[in-house]
This record gives sequence, C-alpha cells and structure tokens, in this order.
Amino acid sequence: LDRAPVEWQSRRQRTVETSASLSEFVALKHCIEDVEHLRFKLRMLGAPLSEEKPATHVFCDNNSVVLNSSKVDSSLNKKHSSGAYHFARWNVAANACTIAWIATGENLADAMTKRLSEVARDYLFGNWTY
Repeated sequence: LDRAPVEWQSRRQRTVETSASLSEFVALKHCIEDVEHLRFKLRMLGAPLSEEKPATHVFCDNNSVVLNSSKVDSSLNKKHSSGAYHFARWNVAANACTIAWIATGENLADAMTKRLSEVARDYLFGNWTY
C-alpha cells in the first residue's frame, strides 16, 4: 500500500515443475490469491479502493510469464499447470491485476531470497525503507 510492502512470504512449492516458467506461474497464482484476500480485507475495513484503476500491479522478473499471462493468443503445453496458468489469465482479463516485468536488479524479492552483494542489497532496501 502506498509503495510499501504489505506482505512477503517464501515457501517451498508443493509441486515439482519442469521449467522455471511453470514454477513462476504457480507462484503467480499464489500471489494473486493473496492479493484478492488483501483487497477483500481492505474493503471489509472500509478502505476506499480506486474505481478508475481497480487493478493491482504484480511484478515478475520472468518475461515468459508476463507475456503468456497478458497476451490473448498464448497457449500452454503442460496440462498439469493449467490451473495456475488460467487463473492468472482470468484475473488479468477481469482487470483484477496487471502483470508487469521488473528487472532482476530492481526486484525487491531477490533481496529476500538470494545472496546479493552489499551494494545490490543496500540499493534494493534503500528504495523502500524509510
């Protein structure tokens, strides 16, 4: 909210995927579910949500996932991951969220999940800490 992180989590996925893109789709599905829950809680607390821009911005550093979740003519070859794929596409089509690409060097989640140099870590934490 207001450019500040609200929730962050890291956990092992329950399924084994054969590619990074499919793994990212599963993570994207969990992220969108969390966004839906937070938006519902905000509405229940009476917080006004913008009517002209109702979509929540979700950032991903995997370009394949960004394109396949946003392009109308994309298709999925792996059927066991189709639930996550279609869930993400449905939410983008319903304007519940927008999926955008973010450079790895700008991705704050990398500071929580990867070993970074001191300069990179200070840069990432400096962008959102007060």
